[in-house]
Amino acid sequence: METNRDFDLIIWGATGFTGNLVCEYINNNYEYNELKWAIGGRNQNKLLKLQKKLKIDDSRIIIADSSDKESLIKMAKRSKVICTTVGPYAKYGTYLVEACVEAKTNYCDITGETQWIRKIIDKYHSTAKEKHIKIVNSCGFDSVPSDMGVYYSQKKVFEKTGKYAQMINMRVAGAKGGISGGTYNSLSNVLEEARVDKDVRKTLANPYGLNPEGKQFGPDKPDLRKVIFDKVSNSWIAPFVMAGINTKIVRRSHALMDFIYGSEFSYDEATISGKGISGKIKGYMSLIPIFLATRKKGSLLKNIVDFILPKSGEGPSEKTRINGYYNLRFYLTTDDTTYVSKVIGDMDPGYGSTSKMLAESAVCLALDKTPEIYGVLTPSTALGDPLKKRLEEKAGLTFKINF
Repeated sequence: METNRDFDLIIWGATGFTGNLVCEYINNNYEYNELKWAIGGRNQNKLLKLQKKLKIDDSRIIIADSSDKESLIKMAKRSKVICTTVGPYAKYGTYLVEACVEAKTNYCDITGETQWIRKIIDKYHSTAKEKHIKIVNSCGFDSVPSDMGVYYSQKKVFEKTGKYAQMINMRVAGAKGGISGGTYNSLSNVLEEARVDKDVRKTLANPYGLNPEGKQFGPDKPDLRKVIFDKVSNSWIAPFVMAGINTKIVRRSHALMDFIYGSEFSYDEATISGKGISGKIKGYMSLIPIFLATRKKGSLLKNIVDFILPKSGEGPSEKTRINGYYNLRFYLTTDDTTYVSKVIGDMDPGYGSTSKMLAESAVCLALDKTPEIYGVLTPSTALGDPLKKRLEEKAGLTFKINF
């Protein structure tokens, strides 16, 4: 990557709901002399309003358009890193990745769109690797806590025992937050693509769908789709809506690390709904929002959900974000022992915490010495220990393990 750039970081989609949060976080936590950053988007009036709010110079406004490849290349050539919040990524992200690869610019996003990541891997991984740049997907709640949680936990277990856990079961012990229109639109777009494209359905159904070609194998089965009693957590568990992307990111990390945990390493995710009959009922109740959100476009139920949920650019209030949290437990099983680690976030997962995780991922790409691996990567493989340090010191995440 060329280092003689105007900026360390450009936040693309700065005027959107999440983009605005990322800008506020960066503005409040970094002086310009330590991080040269700018805001980018297509709407000049919205950018000017944000500029006034942030009290930054005119020179730090970048205007481009997601449908104009040349404008994106011009933008990418001005920065070491492009950090984007503009989704659905399958609609608005491909030209930007292409621009970053051409400009030799590092890139990060918060996509949870498995089918799009697969296309980006197939199209750009080899070239990005050759050019020594990093395309880092899923730097928000999907999938930093899962990916970095496994990375941290395995490292700690190996330090203690000299071997890695052969099975990790991640269980969401608690979470509180809201949803934005952007997230809902991205989910809807994935489902619509799956309905009309059998290759998309194949990628979504394959537990190893994001692994490199020739490495799409292992013991894992498709993600949980029903309520069951879980012996690992001794509780009833239900499907976790983010498992579809998180589990595939974790498995891609493992493949990119040459299967360091062993060829039989197994990983899954679910949500703890509780013990006894109340836990079972709560588990079944949690299936209702998933059922409604996944109805076919144009159906009565889908139209009702579309009307109720936030529109693009809308999201949870500041109070909801501040009062939110998440608590993830990782049950790590070695030959004869099960250890438990935790990743805890101090704000709502989808926006308060996601905006901080994305921001620190971008800053890490721009300023830190990161692992010498390139291509289309995952947070843990691309950023490793430097990112974990930032997440703990700045982004409000806690990593801990009980021995």
